[in-house]
Amino acid sequence: MAELIEFETERLRLRQWIESDREPFARLCADPQVMEFFPNILDRAASDAMVDRLQALISDRGWGFWAVELKADNNFIGFVGLHVPTANLPCSPCVEIGWRLASPYWGKGYASEAASEVLKVGFDRINLPEIVSFTATLNRRSYTLMERLGMTREAETFEHPLVPEGHRLREHYLYRLSRDKWQSDR
Repeated sequence: MAELIEFETERLRLRQWIESDREPFARLCADPQVMEFFPNILDRAASDAMVDRLQALISDRGWGFWAVELKADNNFIGFVGLHVPTANLPCSPCVEIGWRLASPYWGKGYASEAASEVLKVGFDRINLPEIVSFTATLNRRSYTLMERLGMTREAETFEHPLVPEGHRLREHYLYRLSRDKWQSDR
């Protein structure tokens, strides 16, 4: 078991998952608006299985897709963090940054605030040489955030191997950020 990394931003706490996160996470994963750019919404069993995997990965590595809560009221709002994708992607092997927040918390700068600190943890504490991110080409909200974080889009798109052929979400953008670029931009 690795040393557990948990941290805070001005308004948020990024931490290991706890039992009380399961219900709001299940609601988030069943929300068609939140899951618009994923092939499926998740039922409660699939959502709970995802929480189990995310907890185990953080326990094993010390880092992962952290649960995010508001410091003001301790409400769980989603996840932001780092993950090693299992799919064979053009950037594999790699570490990705990702996020999924409940829709009432969109447009308040929470994803950007948390993701900026996650990059700092990834580069300064975990010593990653590069962090990538990817999303369906239709997901403007996510790729706009990737650009605000200083990530650079690859010229070519790719077909995500876990999205069925012919699906409207199969074509993806890939973004990259090296530790050197991140440090020089700061």
